[in-house]
Amino acid sequence: MAYEHILLDVSPEGTGVLTLNRPAKRNAFNAEVIEELNDAFETLSKNPSCRLLLVRGAGPVFSAGADLEWMKSASHYSEKENEEDAVAMAEMLRRLFELPQVTIALLHGAAMAGACGIAAACDIAIAKKGTIFSFSEVKLGIIPATISPYILNAIGPRWTRALFVTAERFEADFAAKIGLIHHEVEDEMAMEKLVEHYADLTYAASPAAIADTKELVARVTGEEIDASLGRMTAKRLAHRRVSEQGREGLAAFLEKRKPSWSR
Repeated sequence: MAYEHILLDVSPEGTGVLTLNRPAKRNAFNAEVIEELNDAFETLSKNPSCRLLLVRGAGPVFSAGADLEWMKSASHYSEKENEEDAVAMAEMLRRLFELPQVTIALLHGAAMAGACGIAAACDIAIAKKGTIFSFSEVKLGIIPATISPYILNAIGPRWTRALFVTAERFEADFAAKIGLIHHEVEDEMAMEKLVEHYADLTYAASPAAIADTKELVARVTGEEIDASLGRMTAKRLAHRRVSEQGREGLAAFLEKRKPSWSR
């Protein structure tokens, strides 16, 4: 698929960079952007050579959220058409959340509404100082429905409810305090140094183990701690121990060498 509104590049080393590329529209989402993101995430999910994905926004802001023209058009859709439209957004976020790669959202300027969902669906979120966040949907008479599972997962129900119902704007320092982002950085240089740090950690780890670990966390979250959960986690550990990369990792440790996947 030839992309018009996003850029996707994967380096020979295995680092993918996906860029929201509508700077004149403040990288706002519309149906076409979401379709392209869905395709890009589906493509990346089948690309074993990609081990790290950076999600960026071109221009002065990461993303202003929903495109106003798109929202205007949606106001004339039937409820069924609106549901189909929203399902595409929900599927896009799910595909991002389930990617086997380590995913890092790099935020600047503003990350509004649906853009906060992108940040929360990534494994790691980093924002420059002063980046503005808001769940502004209630001001428009709608709700932040499709992003809600990821925001709840990131910051918990108490702050989710408060920020959803008030649409209050807040900056990166507060976003870090409540867990929406992991790091607030001063400038681009600090952001790139942190990306380099996470890249080093990613390339030292087993790609298969990373993918399984992401799935494990999603599966265990919210579960009651009981014997059934214990058996499930034990089964997953046993499967990883006898896997090709599990055996390679142990052998490399015992032989005091780098494993085959390490750069």
